[in-house]
Amino acid sequence: MERSSFASASSGELAAAAVSGLGRPVRVIPLRHPLDAAARGPASSSSSARSLLSAAMERARSMGPWEWAEAALPCLAWMRSYRWKEDLQADLAAGITVGVMLVPQAMSYAKLAGLHPIYGLYTGFVPLIVYALFGSSRQLAVGPVALVSLLVSNVLGGIVNSSSELYTELAILLAFMVGILECLMGLLRLGWLIRFISHSVISGFTTASAIVIGLSQIKYFLGYSVTRSSKIIPLIESIIAGIDQFSWPPFFMGSVFLAILLIMKKLGKTNKKLRFMRASGPLTAVVLGTLFVKVFRPPSISVVGEIPQGLPKFSIPRGFEHLTSLMPTAVLITGVAILESVGIAKALAAKNGYELDSNKELFGLGIANICGSFFSSYPATGSFSRSAVNHESGARTGLSGIIMGIIICGALLFMTPLFTDIPQCALAAIVISAVTGLVDYDEAMFLWGIDKKDFFLWAMTFITTLIFGIEIGVLVGVGFSLAFVIHESANPHIAVLGRLPGTTVYRNTLQYPEAYTYNGIVVVRIDSPIYFANISYIKDRLREYELKLPVSNRGPDVGRVYFVILEMSPVTYIDSSAVQALKDLNQEYKARDIQIAIANPNRQVHLLLSTAGIIDMIGPGWCFVRVHDAVQVCLQHVQSSSSNSIKLSPQASGNSTDSPKAQQRHGFLKNLWRAQDGNGSAGDETQSLLRQNLV
Repeated sequence: MERSSFASASSGELAAAAVSGLGRPVRVIPLRHPLDAAARGPASSSSSARSLLSAAMERARSMGPWEWAEAALPCLAWMRSYRWKEDLQADLAAGITVGVMLVPQAMSYAKLAGLHPIYGLYTGFVPLIVYALFGSSRQLAVGPVALVSLLVSNVLGGIVNSSSELYTELAILLAFMVGILECLMGLLRLGWLIRFISHSVISGFTTASAIVIGLSQIKYFLGYSVTRSSKIIPLIESIIAGIDQFSWPPFFMGSVFLAILLIMKKLGKTNKKLRFMRASGPLTAVVLGTLFVKVFRPPSISVVGEIPQGLPKFSIPRGFEHLTSLMPTAVLITGVAILESVGIAKALAAKNGYELDSNKELFGLGIANICGSFFSSYPATGSFSRSAVNHESGARTGLSGIIMGIIICGALLFMTPLFTDIPQCALAAIVISAVTGLVDYDEAMFLWGIDKKDFFLWAMTFITTLIFGIEIGVLVGVGFSLAFVIHESANPHIAVLGRLPGTTVYRNTLQYPEAYTYNGIVVVRIDSPIYFANISYIKDRLREYELKLPVSNRGPDVGRVYFVILEMSPVTYIDSSAVQALKDLNQEYKARDIQIAIANPNRQVHLLLSTAGIIDMIGPGWCFVRVHDAVQVCLQHVQSSSSNSIKLSPQASGNSTDSPKAQQRHGFLKNLWRAQDGNGSAGDETQSLLRQNLV
């Protein structure tokens, strides 16, 4: 295709010549053609157009053996720079602190998942050590968490009875499936998909889940069985229906333990000297409860019972015939893992001054879950509370995670006989204390004051999760998030720009009321890519600006719009549907005697418009680097043609039946076309076109 005439360095002269016949020449910065820009410098040549695959191959070729080893085992990055004198003490302290916290929590979360407490310890053993080797975060504490435990209980409870062996097999199979999904997402670099779930949806979901988790554990306080459900109404109905079986001893003991846990947690958060109390709270509740049961033997207090001693044995996951029914939950748990683990890991990496690749993090979590599934663990992910304690305790590297795993290993080998008399209400208190931090009331109040749309998302997710269950709640929340994203994309922000007094800067007239516009000229900025979903909305808004003239206070009163200037610097992309729509819009404007001008398109958009022939349709002289250049040129045409049409109108009135406004419009367009064709008289004695008070 022949290149536009404005591509060369002489385009500024051509642009000036195009309007010189209308009065004093206007200096216009030439808009360089993108193909010329590519030919003039290597910075925007083949290197900018290089494919992602070739870039990845080049990077792979430049990697040395040690870099390849670090890519396979991220732990080598901190191992080779490990400072034994400074880091070992901090890692030991953090690992022991969180390990002591993890032992009772792991058993509590296993009970929440409907599993025997031993599977919580298994989940806190192998995945934790594997993640320390393959994970890229140095402070993330991996293991069983409350939300994933609730998801496991919710889905498996609808398939099989929790007392059967198949229930345990399916929980282990879930860990394998989640691991495979996480590895695939990490290898295919699909972690970005989770960005479509807004923070308000996550907050509403976790708040509702925390309430459901708390109510599901209340049965150990009340002393009677409660229906297993992730919906709040069946839970409340079951609690009310069994109220005649209420028992005071477990309620009193559980309430005391919960109070101790909350007080220790509060003191640990508010006082740095008492930070150890936050981590030692669960152990304190377990020790006190076990001592009380061993001394008094109360018959109304249910205990954990016998726990197998020894390390988990290697076994291949079973129950693959249920793969289809487990897939939605595996996807949901993977999403929760990305939201919780990767979010925490990135925050901790930023605080500790190192880079973290979310895709590598996903792969590390996946390997941890796959390996864990061969040693009888259910899905594991990063824990917010334990990771926070690990960071606050001074953890420097992944060695703290290995130390946690060693503590769990010691508990499995030597301490399980001591766990027999742990009260169930003590474990329930640990779970309830942990999930109180998930109730995000402050976030709801913040959203109400800042953005009602985000508060609506929060409230919808919260209510649907409570009433209809976790899966429906997540689907509704994600659905509304995507709906808002699509709505914002299909209805982009479009602003009418005006000139700030004393400058050549053009800004939104709603944001800057002092900015003034020019009669006959509308400057519009489109703040989004232009594609098939939003082009109709953009065309409707442009027609609206044409009909509803902005309040203008500069330039001659021409009575209508003759120029529409599109400020395209925010437009990062334009598709074929939008190209065709712009062609149609240009034809409509020509039929109504309106000229389009384009200002500051980026290289990709400019190249596409040029290739599609839109630049030639509009006219190469109507593409500008700056909005101010476009306004100056358009303003010259408006002023000159308005003056000429006034002079011609008496003659026209004697030979035509057109109205005065029609005669003025015809005169304006006659001069405009003459200027574009190069037939305008450069020596016409007209009034000064660029008066200081106008331009």
